[in-house]
Order: sequence, then C-alpha cells, then structure tokens
Amino acid sequence: MRYWSSIVLAVILAGLGAYLYFVELPAQQQEQEQETKAKQLLPFPESSITGIVVTTAQGLVHISKTRASEWTITAPLQTDADSREVEALIRALVTGTVSRTVADRSAPLAPFGLDQPVTTVTVIAGSQQETLSIGDSGPLSNTLYVLRESDGNVLLTDLAPKDFVNKSLLTFRRKEILRFAQNEIDRLRLTYPSTEIVLYNMAGGKPRPSWKIRYPIEAEADQTEVRSLLFRLEDLKALSIIDPGPERDAMAKRLTTPNVKVTIHTSAGDQVVRLYQPDPQSGEAIAETTPDAPLYRVSPSIIKGLTKDVFELQDKRLLGVDVEDIAVLSVKTRDHSYVLINQHGEWVLEDQPERKLRQEIADLFVSRVANLPAEERVLKQTTALAPYGLVEPRAEFIATGKDGRIAGKLALGNLSGNLLYATGHRLQGLYQVRPDILTQIPSKAELLGGS
Repeated sequence: MRYWSSIVLAVILAGLGAYLYFVELPAQQQEQEQETKAKQLLPFPESSITGIVVTTAQGLVHISKTRASEWTITAPLQTDADSREVEALIRALVTGTVSRTVADRSAPLAPFGLDQPVTTVTVIAGSQQETLSIGDSGPLSNTLYVLRESDGNVLLTDLAPKDFVNKSLLTFRRKEILRFAQNEIDRLRLTYPSTEIVLYNMAGGKPRPSWKIRYPIEAEADQTEVRSLLFRLEDLKALSIIDPGPERDAMAKRLTTPNVKVTIHTSAGDQVVRLYQPDPQSGEAIAETTPDAPLYRVSPSIIKGLTKDVFELQDKRLLGVDVEDIAVLSVKTRDHSYVLINQHGEWVLEDQPERKLRQEIADLFVSRVANLPAEERVLKQTTALAPYGLVEPRAEFIATGKDGRIAGKLALGNLSGNLLYATGHRLQGLYQVRPDILTQIPSKAELLGGS
C-alpha cells in the first residue's frame, strides 16, 4: 500500500507528459507554423520558383530560369539576364514579411498607391503563381504597401523601395560585356591604332597566372599591373544597350578605328571587344563585340584604363633578379661598403662570416633592393650618366646568382624633385625611383645587432 501513491503519481505524470507531447506541442507547433505562413508573402519556397514577370510603366519583362542560378529574358526580347539582379528581387520577396493586413480588395486602393502600382511582380513556380502589386511606402522607412492577388488583401510589408522602384528591362539584362576567368586566359592582345602589346600566360595550367610580354619586346610583365587590367575588363559593363536596328546602324557608321581592341584567347575560344570614342568631347564611349551583336555605351574612363604603354605593363623592378636567386649582394654607398653572402638560407658578411647577423634586417633589406621598382622613365636609351649622378652613384648594388655570374645591377644617382635617378639590369634606359631606399640601407653595425 505504501507504493500505491507513488504508482498513481507516476501514472498521472506520464499521462501529463503524453498530453503535452501528443496534444499541446503539436498544437503549439501548428500555431507557430500558421503564424509564420501568415507573415510570408509567397506560398511557395524559393527553390521552386521558375520564372518572374515584372511590369512597370516602362513595360513588361518576362524572365525564365534556364539552369541552376541562370536566368534568361524571354520578353520583350530574348537575351541573357543579370542573374544577380533577378535573384536579388526574388530573395527580397522570399525573405520579406507581412507586418499586418491593412485592408481588403473592397477598400479604396488609392490611399496605398495601389490604384496605379509602381511595379507588379508575378512569381511563377511550376503550375503555381502569385502576383504582388507594389504601392506607396508605408509609415516607416523601408516598408511598402502590397496588394496580394490570391487573397485580395492590402498588406503592410517590410519590403525596401530600392528593391522594387525604378526597375526596367536594362536592370535585368546582363551588362557584363566579357565573361572569363583570369586563370583560363592563354594570351591577351591589346591593339592600338599605332602599335599592339601581346602578353602570354606562362603558368602552364597553374591556378595563379604568370604573365610575360612577348611583343613588342620580350620581357617579364608586372603581374600586379596585368591583374589590374584584367579586373578592369571583368568590370566592363554597359551603361545602356543599343540593340540591332536603325539606331545601332546609325551609331555603327560613326565607329571607324577603335581606340583599343582587346582580344582574350582561351582554350574555349576568343573574346574580342573594340572600344571607340567617336566624339571625345561628348564623353560617350562605345563597346562592340561582334557586328551582329548590340552596341554598348560604356564609361569613357575604361578606355583610358586600357590604354597602356609597354613600360606600364613591364616588370619594373630594376635590379633584375628575384630575392631567392641572389647568392651574393655587393653593397656600396658613400658611407657603407660590404658584401652579403647567402649561406644555406642565412645571410653572412663576406669579411666576418663567423659573426651572426640579424636575419630579419638582412632579409628585409635584400628584399627592398630586389623589388625596388622604377616609378618614371626618363630616357629609353642611356647616354651620358654624369648629369644624373650615376658615374659615381650614391648607392650601387651588384647581385651574383647561384651560378656565380652577375645577375643584377642597380645604381642610384642624384635627387630630382622627389625621385632619384637610377639605372638597372632589368630595364634598358634611365629611370627614377623613390628615394626611401637610401635611408633603408643598414650599416654593418646594424646588421650585427648594433644600434
């Protein structure tokens, strides 16, 4: 009998637990799901959406999904869509929520700006669809009144006006003129009215390109400068598009010699874009890919960014040898004179090989000498050096390679303005460099750990 009360209590608790688990929790979950569903604008998930129709005062744009993350405009013309713009619009609708229902269809729509919606979006998901009309902004910032066709309710939503106002056919068209991956380019050709520059990717299938100039000279390329040029080409976008027709034909007659023609060679084929500025005073610039494709109005600054002298694309490091290939570096200034030798990855002084150097100072110094770039070109061919202080330089560096041969030279002369005159092994001619290097040459004492 003394266990009877415990058994009864256990049965009651088990019954209470079963009631909570099988009745209360499902009811609560169902209520939460209904509340969440009531706040959603669309009755179907994002993954099921196969098309959208956007209607504004400028007309109708019908967009269909072709493959995963790829969209095509099917009306008013057939062309590629800007997938980022399309998916941004869809994501705004999918993540947008209903704050409250403010009226139904029987109420006047004018107070909400829904008698003449700024935008109407029909979202298609297979056999299902939902149409949302976008009206005026709500009482708070980043809110919009929306009329949902399926239930006829006027809803106050947290949709942002920027996602739905001033949308047009151009908004949803693909505006990138070229499509490529930098590591897939084999050659890059820049053709100008009087010359051309040809660069080869020497990476041999490696993920990071390694560029070399093959014409009009054979030279190492400035990797950063070439990457910057390719980024400009990736960002080449149309400000407006002139489709085939009378307007395109009239514009094409004004395009004679391109300011620059860019040819991108890949294993998948070539891409070509010609850039024109028929009237430089107007500030208008035109890009053309093929004779039957649309013409693209682009920013004229892109022409300036792609108009390159071969010097700009060259590797402008004057010494002429990479840090890892230097076995011996001779340093001579008006205050210092010593020779650094690389022994098994560590620098030592030639006349004091037993003394241990501060490697971080030596490494940084050698790196600065090896990577010192020319800032300006003064003369393509070097003649008399005396006027530039290069007969008796302020500093002179001679690098010997691992094969025992001289691999690089760098001489620094007089200061002119904010730059030093300089000559180097890599580039023929006379150049100017930043003068900071003169204050960055360590003395023997500093290399040995002194102040």
